[in-house]
Amino acid sequence: MLTGARWITPAHVERSEPTHTGCPSPLLRKGFTADKPVASAQLRICGLGLGVYYLNGRRVTEDVLTTPVTKYDATILFQDYDVTTQLQQGENALGVILGNGWYNNTSECWGFEKATWRANPKLIGALRVEYTDGSTLLIQTDRTWKTHDGPITFNQTRSGETYDARLEIPGWNTAGFDDTAWRNAVVCSGGGGLLLPMDALPPIRIQALVPAKALGDGVYDLGVNISGWCRIRANCEAGRQITLHFVERLEEAGNLASAHTKHQDTYITKGGGEEQWEPYFVYHGFRYVKAEGAPEQFELEGRVLHTDLASVGTFACSDAMLNQIHAASRRSTLENWHSIPTDCPHREQNGWTGDALMSAEQSIMNFDMTGAYRKWLRDLRDAQRPNGQVPAAAPSSGHWGWGWGSGPAWDSALIQIPYFIYKYAGDASALRDNWDSMELYMTFMESMSEGYFVDYGLGDWCPPENAKPCRTVVTDTAYYYANAVIMAKSAAALGRDGSAYAALAQKIRQAFRQAFVRGGIVEDDSQTAIACGIYQGLLEPEELAAAAKRLAELVAEKDYHIDCGILGAKYIFSALSNNGYADVLYKMVTNPTYPSYAHWINSGMTTLVEDWDMKSSQNHHMFSEVDMWFYRHVAGIQIDEDALVIQPCFLQDLAWVKATHRDISVAWDAQELRVTMPRSCTVIVDGQSHQRSAGTWVFARG
Repeated sequence: MLTGARWITPAHVERSEPTHTGCPSPLLRKGFTADKPVASAQLRICGLGLGVYYLNGRRVTEDVLTTPVTKYDATILFQDYDVTTQLQQGENALGVILGNGWYNNTSECWGFEKATWRANPKLIGALRVEYTDGSTLLIQTDRTWKTHDGPITFNQTRSGETYDARLEIPGWNTAGFDDTAWRNAVVCSGGGGLLLPMDALPPIRIQALVPAKALGDGVYDLGVNISGWCRIRANCEAGRQITLHFVERLEEAGNLASAHTKHQDTYITKGGGEEQWEPYFVYHGFRYVKAEGAPEQFELEGRVLHTDLASVGTFACSDAMLNQIHAASRRSTLENWHSIPTDCPHREQNGWTGDALMSAEQSIMNFDMTGAYRKWLRDLRDAQRPNGQVPAAAPSSGHWGWGWGSGPAWDSALIQIPYFIYKYAGDASALRDNWDSMELYMTFMESMSEGYFVDYGLGDWCPPENAKPCRTVVTDTAYYYANAVIMAKSAAALGRDGSAYAALAQKIRQAFRQAFVRGGIVEDDSQTAIACGIYQGLLEPEELAAAAKRLAELVAEKDYHIDCGILGAKYIFSALSNNGYADVLYKMVTNPTYPSYAHWINSGMTTLVEDWDMKSSQNHHMFSEVDMWFYRHVAGIQIDEDALVIQPCFLQDLAWVKATHRDISVAWDAQELRVTMPRSCTVIVDGQSHQRSAGTWVFARG
């Protein structure tokens, strides 16, 4: 449908260089006539950076922030919409509002303001109409489209939007509107990337309305930390400027705390009665809002928006604290998905690979992630260099992320997330998509190794203050080993020969053990180092008991506090649970004092936090392995490539636990374990192993 369509933009936009303030949002329209009865109508369209699309005055979709973030000079994703019910026989009109998005980012953030693709907004699209007699009508973007300035005078995804309602043009997107005074569009160059369909990537949608509580002095509290925007209602004179300031926390005096990034939206009233408004091309991470300049008649509510990921998992138990941590983990995961897995929804909105990798398994247990991850892995492939190196975040601006910020614990997202999709969902498509890039990255890792040791990039990021450190060479080399193991397994899944990777894994393991393992324990003697050795399979079976015992002792020596950054927090839950110390983890997780998950919740956090002292972002998902612990160990749902095992850790402090994942259901209390499974599995209850076929089974306890 897009063959023959042209990229278009307003003439004055095409002839101007991108500025530090971006480009005001232009309006584009096309009137046309459908002169026969209509059987169907399909709209294929892409606005760079973002677009809002109308047919006969009505939006064609409930999706928002419609064009997914990509490396636009490599890949551009278009959308398809069925608009049959909106098309009418006779006069019709298509209307589009364009926004800057990440295509024309103006904020200084990891070089995106200097991105290789950066340009002013533009549009390509086609409407195909099939009449009941079998003939067709094709409307495509070209010079005949008309353009005009609109009421959005400023928009930038990472900072805010300004809307002057006095500049509205009533009926501009409806049939019969007189656009003779409007200017014709001009044909322009595209974004440079291949035009591809969104495929299985879910769209971004408004998920919930959150009522706001007025605290006084124009400050409102939504009660939870969200990603999204606010919808306002006002009734006052024309020309009043209402500015909304967004932050995550308040100072003790009740004032807005300083934000890492300035997030604010401004609405200028048109007068004449009640006005309702919400932005088009921005989202914020916030809990508190200050409405500056609001009139007496004023209302505000939060609108949660993120990628529309379907839920496939549930967890609940008798401990309210664990339930709150689970809710915070899910909320952090969801609210950091905006066509990419961002680190936070305010300061950066950036697709950090390490954050994505650390949270991938719990994300897959909670949500249907296959389509979303396949899209983001394409972003990672687009950013990969010819020598195999990948940046610390994807999409990459091309100006940052190579000399600092990456490393095996981050880069391994390219190897491990495709494997996780296969492991948990039985879908090998991501392995096929990424195999060549995975092999290329393994070549890069080999080029960075010396004697099978790897030591570059970031290590155990964001540990508590004064934590006992783990050397980066330990965790890096462990990821080198883990990746080689996964490459061998992935090769087998794809019908390839993975023997070279299996042999490489053994050589790395031998080198690791000779250098770092003493007396069956990783010699750094930190929580992260010992947990790493256990979790990554670098210890012998007969060494596990002593290593886990020492790890449990280290937690106890810290008065049952975690002493890990995001890598150790990934390892420690399985390392202890698999070796009989789930009760130690329970004390660690529910410890009410710093540093702990319960300390976050007791301090008012409704999302997981970037660091244990809560001084930075309050909406990060990189410490979310705790939620995988709930599913895999507390509930006991253990999914592997070729087996399903149900083996709960029956914690004495819990009266009951219930969890589901897709067609799997587990519930246990002091008397019994009840499981429902779609295939044969092994159920382990109080040390006794039972083989069962698909169905529902009940096992007595005690």
